[in-house]
Amino acid sequence: MSISLEHYLILAALLFSIGLYGALTKRNAIIILVCIELMLNAVNITLIAFSRFITPLALTGQVFAIFIMVVAAAEVAIGLAIIISIYRNRETIDAAKIDLMKW
Repeated sequence: MSISLEHYLILAALLFSIGLYGALTKRNAIIILVCIELMLNAVNITLIAFSRFITPLALTGQVFAIFIMVVAAAEVAIGLAIIISIYRNRETIDAAKIDLMKW
C-alpha cells in the first residue's frame, strides 16, 4: 500500500480540525497560539502534498511552506511578547479575562 494524496489530505484535515477546535474552545492564550500553529502546519502539509503529487518537479509548495513557517515564527514571537506583557499587567493569561480593548 502506497501513501497517496488522500492520505496527506486526511491527515491535514484532522490536524486543522484539532487546531480549530482548540483555538475556539480553550481559554489559555498560550494554548490558543499552539493551536494556531497546528493549523498552519496542516496548511503546510496540504501545500507540500499538492506540490508533490501535481507538479513533482516544481518546488512551489515547499517555497510557500517556508514562507508560512517564517510568518508563523514571527506570529509566535509577537504573540508571546503580547501575552507576557498582559501577564505582567493583569497576572492572568485567561483569554476570557483579557478585555483591554473594552471601554
